[in-house]
Formats: sequence, C-alpha cells, structure tokens
Amino acid sequence: MDRVVVGIGEWSVLKLNGVLVCLGLGSCVGVALYDSSKKMGGLAHILLPRPQVSDNSNPTKFASTGIPFLLEEMIRLGASKSSLLAKIAGGSQMFSIKGREDKINIGARNVEVAKDTLKDLGIPIVGEDTGGSMGRTIEFYVSDGTVKIKAIGRGERKI
Repeated sequence: MDRVVVGIGEWSVLKLNGVLVCLGLGSCVGVALYDSSKKMGGLAHILLPRPQVSDNSNPTKFASTGIPFLLEEMIRLGASKSSLLAKIAGGSQMFSIKGREDKINIGARNVEVAKDTLKDLGIPIVGEDTGGSMGRTIEFYVSDGTVKIKAIGRGERKI
C-alpha cells in the first residue's frame, strides 16, 4: 500500500488505496477530500489562512487558494465535485503570548478560512478534529475515507 507524506504547503491525490499522511500538524490544517464513488482521496497540508498580496508562489500553502487547487486537481483526475466530502484536522494554538492570544492564533484562523472555503465550494465537512494546543498526525486511508488522528497524550481518534 502506498504511503505518501504530504509536507507543509504540499498536496497529494491517491486512487483506490493507500494512505496520505500529514505529520506533526500544529497550527497547520490537514484538509482531506474524499470521493467514495471513485475511491479517490486528496490531502492538502495548509500552513496559513490567506496569501499576502506578494506571495503567490505556492497556492497549496494557503487555505483560501489550496483547497480550490486540490479540488481542481481531483476533478482533473476524475473525481466528481458533487460526491466530495471533507474532513479537517489541526489548527492548534501552539504558542501563547499573554494579551496577544487572538493576534497570533494562526491555527484558529486556518480552521476558519478552511471551513469558509469548503462552504463556498459546496463541500460538506463530515469530520473534524481541530483546535486545542496539541500537535496531531493524520493518516487518511483512501480505500474507505477513514482519517485517523494521533495526538500525544490523547491516543488515536477516527473521523
């Protein structure tokens, strides 16, 4: 079975079987899109909510551009937009500075923009494990759409 590690700002799509993995998600968000009729899954490892005006180098680094990019790639490879479902994980607040929590909570902003983007694209979120202050590793099993989330001190969870 193929096991593909999706690094920060990267994406990957697998068909039929295999596992897509995001290691050590902190404030980053893993966005998994799944087409059960085609047994196809895509995963994007989102770093930031939106690009700055001057940063258009890598669309999959950002929630607002990476999710539409992943959707287009999956459709190009045969997925049906109307069949897609989403699962998201990550978006922790890993660091806190007293009095500035709202300003530096990139994780919460990543989750918010990811959810807004999926809603705008008409893709329902059917599983979520976001927020908190823990790092997560996710494994997305393309054969059945299962997403396993591992977090230190919490064990394993499936969404």
